[in-house]
Amino acid sequence: MQKSRLSTAKQRKLIEHFVAGTTARCAADLVVVNPKTAAYYYHRLREIVAYKLSQASDEFLSGEIEVDESYFGGHRKGKRGRGAAGKAHVFGILNAWWQGLYESYTGC
Repeated sequence: MQKSRLSTAKQRKLIEHFVAGTTARCAADLVVVNPKTAAYYYHRLREIVAYKLSQASDEFLSGEIEVDESYFGGHRKGKRGRGAAGKAHVFGILNAWWQGLYESYTGC
């Protein structure tokens, strides 16, 4: 990050903790920085991630898109529908140029 008074080593450690999902307060204790500094750094990282994702989504999801979800698998006996055991939740996005993106969730 530009114009930061934190050393490069502390910035890298904060980024590692950000990626690992550590809270800003806990990362501040581990990296030995002020909790407000860590919270501000995390906020800036979230802004950068949001900006990059918005750029990528503008390129990928331009024009008309289709969205769908479904559940696959499961056993016939017992509970049926969304709550049935062994079902996989699949979510998909398709744009007008037939470029697809899907995500499969198991254990829902």
